[in-house]
Amino acid sequence: MSLFKARDWWSAVLGEGEEFDQGCLCVGDVDNSGTGHDKVVVGSYMGMLRIFSPHASKSSEGDVTDAQLLEVQLQNAIIQVEVGKFVSCSELFHLAVLHPRKLSVYSVSGTAGNVEHGDQYQLKLVYEHNLQRTACNMTHGTFGGGTGHHSLCIQSMDGMLMFFEQDSYSFGRFLPGFLLPGPLVYNPRTDSFLTVSSARQLESYKYETLAVATEAEGRQDPDLPLKPGGKRLMPDWTFVLGEQALDLSVPSFSHSSSSIFILGERNLYCLRDNGQIRFMKKLEFNPSCFLPYATVMDGTTNLLLGNHTNMLLVYQDVTLKWAAQLSFVPVAVRVLKGVVVSLSSDGHLLCSYMGTDPSFFSTPKVDAREADYEQVDAEMKKLQKIIRDATRTQGRLVCPGELRSHLISLLLVLCRLVSSPLLMWSLLCLQVKVKASCVLQSSKLTVSVQPPLAVTQDQFVLEPMGQSLTAFSCGGVCMSLHCTGVPRVLQARFSLPLVLVCVPSSPTRTTKFKITVDTNQPPVDLRSIFPAFSVKSEDKDGNSLAFQFLSGAKVTVVASKTSQRYRVQSDTFDDMWLVVKELVRKFDQHFSKLGVKDFRKSFSGPLPLQDYFLSVDHHFQLRVSAQQYQDLLSERAVQFRAIQRRLLTRFKDKTPAPLQNLDTLLDATYSQVMALAEAAEENRALLEEAFVRLRSATHLLVLLLSLWQGLTPDQTAILEATLLPLLQDTPQLGWEESCDAAVSHLLRTCLSRSPKDQATSLAQVGGPVLGLPRDTARLKKHITLLCDRIGKGGRLTLASEANVQVPSWLKFIEAFLTRSSITASVLLFSLSPLIHPALFVTSSSQWFQN
Repeated sequence: MSLFKARDWWSAVLGEGEEFDQGCLCVGDVDNSGTGHDKVVVGSYMGMLRIFSPHASKSSEGDVTDAQLLEVQLQNAIIQVEVGKFVSCSELFHLAVLHPRKLSVYSVSGTAGNVEHGDQYQLKLVYEHNLQRTACNMTHGTFGGGTGHHSLCIQSMDGMLMFFEQDSYSFGRFLPGFLLPGPLVYNPRTDSFLTVSSARQLESYKYETLAVATEAEGRQDPDLPLKPGGKRLMPDWTFVLGEQALDLSVPSFSHSSSSIFILGERNLYCLRDNGQIRFMKKLEFNPSCFLPYATVMDGTTNLLLGNHTNMLLVYQDVTLKWAAQLSFVPVAVRVLKGVVVSLSSDGHLLCSYMGTDPSFFSTPKVDAREADYEQVDAEMKKLQKIIRDATRTQGRLVCPGELRSHLISLLLVLCRLVSSPLLMWSLLCLQVKVKASCVLQSSKLTVSVQPPLAVTQDQFVLEPMGQSLTAFSCGGVCMSLHCTGVPRVLQARFSLPLVLVCVPSSPTRTTKFKITVDTNQPPVDLRSIFPAFSVKSEDKDGNSLAFQFLSGAKVTVVASKTSQRYRVQSDTFDDMWLVVKELVRKFDQHFSKLGVKDFRKSFSGPLPLQDYFLSVDHHFQLRVSAQQYQDLLSERAVQFRAIQRRLLTRFKDKTPAPLQNLDTLLDATYSQVMALAEAAEENRALLEEAFVRLRSATHLLVLLLSLWQGLTPDQTAILEATLLPLLQDTPQLGWEESCDAAVSHLLRTCLSRSPKDQATSLAQVGGPVLGLPRDTARLKKHITLLCDRIGKGGRLTLASEANVQVPSWLKFIEAFLTRSSITASVLLFSLSPLIHPALFVTSSSQWFQN
């Protein structure tokens, strides 16, 4: 909490859902009361015009209503409001309101009320100008050295300055080299207009130069000849800012030096009237608005500067004098008789003054009585016990039994499933129910799924213990909670129904890829284990079902009538994975319910490695294409920048030289860069799809390997982690090199044929840097060798010495040492020249344990 704050003097909230900007606020005696009290005029983009006369707030609801003099709904959005002498036959102040296509000048008058309702104020239209171009901003002043009355200058969105002398249109001029409109201000000391162009430089145009320049009847082409009687418009001077300007200001108070202030995105500039810089202040924050105002010291200027951290800063030139905390980000700030008026983009209007929050805390008196050492010692022991208990449980993993004592259940309920095969999407709503036996201080729920499926929201903060989420696939839930002050994590994996991605269809007899799964139990009616897909089945015997994915692919399952075999077939290899996995899972559930304990399923056919390698090659070719696109983009980018430098040199040359078709080459290079970028983006999308298909094909291969050799769940997990080491591809690390490194490690360790090769591989440290290989021949050779060694009885284990065969003479020595009193270390060191180093380390560790 900041000590320095903007103390509220009066505040109001303007409307609901309205938007405001820096031109929507002005201060002045708009009703010509003669009392010297200025009013606050606020306009919004919704067309609402409000006028306030603020007074000291008494924290009552009626203060805002009493301070509001007028509220009028106009037909068009209000871009800017200004108070000045805009009527030629009157010395009174009037209100100018700028709309996108209209400039309106109003008179505000008040009538003393004779009843308790108070004074009445009216807004009367004096004149208006319909604009031919969309307005951006405006400025006013005594253009051309006139006195007594103010003229108006409006800048359009296409770069035209339109000048109005009271109720008549004077002329219009186009700014040269215009691209985007910038802030506009009039300098009465030099009778010139200041604006910031899209080239990020401050430009000054004298009114006399604008008046005698070429008449702007339409957007002028600089290559066309000038009209007779006019001159080409050129700025009197320019100053390069190097950044876009947020606002301009020219202070007009008498004791201030002749200065021009520019608020940039990162800097504050102060220039003299001739464009020479006085000082510059580098800002360490993002500013939002500023306002120079009078100071008590001659030759200096005070500035109010608001930023996006809700701060209002007061500078005297470049020295920070005060900082006040606001409750919002100001977009406009004005000074009203010693009170700062600030406005936010959502309608918070605040009149405040600079102040502080005094601290009423007083230091309590120190108790001079003697300390009770026994009580202090008992308290110290209690605290040490709490620290020891917290240290014991903080750094270790919590077992599921301990979690269940605090979190009873994590239940997932399928609420609603909506599928659309035509639009290729499916929507699933889940409900997570959590039951706890104690108060959970803070709990977070994280949901993770695998692409191309996604969730609408992956993280939930469960303040009230009840949330719902929408998922597009299967995945897992991870919940972190605090029950006793120690963070705990509970994970739950779940499988979503197959109907989320499939719909029933008619079976297909002729397909390209086929897989056969054998069982040791009688044939099962497929309609009984897949009731959701038996609706459209034309097979009355229930020995065939068809699953059509939302992407269009179709998978058919056919059960044999005479044997215990089930054939899964499809025209795409990777699409069969989900169906084969679900079929195996359904078989386990079905025979488990029947009480069959010796149920076995297997895969006897040859592994479809060639079909799997098609997915590998397709993914690899897309990765190569992505690298080629990246190299071509880099080359074309270098060429594009070189042409730009050549053109810039030609343009800056005082003696212009022919372009020699450099502009044509620049356009052609730009077209090539855009075409390559679009092709690279399309290739990236294809690469993501190919990686998802490769994941599915790899899962299918792992499942077939586990059915073929009857692998345990631990061995299946090792194989899956080996063939799928990455969740997604990255430009720095891809699937091919990661999988090749993991498979090579298994071939050198647990699947090695000789203990000597395995010991040599264990002694090796480090390896080559992983990168995109030249081709997939080495990877496919290693995967084939991996499957061959698993088929010949190789065991998948993470233990380094699991498959090392110990020679018989070493077994004899081990048995001898076990029964002998000879020191083990002496004999081992005497036999060390005969033993391989890796076997020596392994055997010595086992003997020392014995």
